[in-house]
Amino acid sequence: MSYKTSVKIRLHINDKVALGPGKADLLDAIIQNGSISAAGRAMGMSYKRAWDLVNTMNESFAKPIVLTAKGGSHGGGAEVTELGKQVLHQYRQAQVQAEKAIEQEMNKLSEQLKL
Repeated sequence: MSYKTSVKIRLHINDKVALGPGKADLLDAIIQNGSISAAGRAMGMSYKRAWDLVNTMNESFAKPIVLTAKGGSHGGGAEVTELGKQVLHQYRQAQVQAEKAIEQEMNKLSEQLKL
């Protein structure tokens, strides 16, 4: 058996989570899939849930994180903005730094596990 540690970082603004693990994963999925609905499907969530998460992010930051195009005969789509990509990159860097910061203590703690 082996052990694994993980850190979940959330950036709060008032009573909302502006960015967290799920929202970061959704941004990645939007980049990969080009739409909120396809990103939601890829993550196993409804379009409404995905849209609600995008809306919260867009309302939380000074500029939009995701831009959307209306559907229609030629389809719609979504694009993560440059700010969104920057925010996502900074969030992923914070995750890496947080995991490094706790690594030593978690290794000590893991010695008490029943492996």
